[in-house]
Amino acid sequence: MKHQYPFDPLLKHHLLIALGLVVWIFIFLYFTEPLDVNEFGPREKLLYMPLYGLVGAVVYLAAMPVQKLLQKRGPIWTIGNELLLVLSVFVIGLIFTRTFYLYAIVPGEPNPYTLDYFVSHIYLPAMLTILPMVIAGRWSFGKYKEKRLEDQKIEIQGSGQYESLRLNPSDLICIQSSDNYVEVVYQQGGALKKQLIRNKLAAVEESLNLTVRTHRSYLVNPVHFKQWQRANRKVNLVLSHDLEVPVSKTYQEAVESAVNSTTES
Repeated sequence: MKHQYPFDPLLKHHLLIALGLVVWIFIFLYFTEPLDVNEFGPREKLLYMPLYGLVGAVVYLAAMPVQKLLQKRGPIWTIGNELLLVLSVFVIGLIFTRTFYLYAIVPGEPNPYTLDYFVSHIYLPAMLTILPMVIAGRWSFGKYKEKRLEDQKIEIQGSGQYESLRLNPSDLICIQSSDNYVEVVYQQGGALKKQLIRNKLAAVEESLNLTVRTHRSYLVNPVHFKQWQRANRKVNLVLSHDLEVPVSKTYQEAVESAVNSTTES
């Protein structure tokens, strides 16, 4: 339940899923004819069925605040989060569709379907058809995002044949020289990580275009800049996770320029 699950938080992609639901629900209702749809004429079907599709879209989008709350539970989206989101869509959908059925489809009807019959014979079969579309859409956008992020990753290579580290550019914090090795400091899932790789700092610097040298022994990713620290004529950069990196006079002007361009953008 705590394993990572493909997830894309972009609202525009969830709007596309909602639009897909409008079309899919209309097609499903038009041809399967539940909810007394068989009693409607062609014009009534064209009037009411798109409305059910819109209800489905509204139900899905109404679950987005729940998604926001679940995102705050941790830095990664888990299988448990996805199951809770799907459950919220199910519950919200039941409230919306039951209300729509009573007040739009059969208003004033003395003998509407009971709640038990509505859930077991109408709502559940419909959701067994609709929810897989929701799950498939969310999974597809999540996998697409993972592939896009994977393509954007940088690779810090070592001198060994199988020695390398692939990272999202924004996860790299700094790199420190350590004799014939470099220590790569990065974040993963909100946690600070370090890895030694056998290589020279100059060789790593040549292969990366997102770092700036602050000292003969340090490269930093300026997007992680938090503040300057000056004391006893020494200048340090404070980075994410409160890491302190020295800045020598030789590189100070270049570092200031890199930091300013990052904060302005």
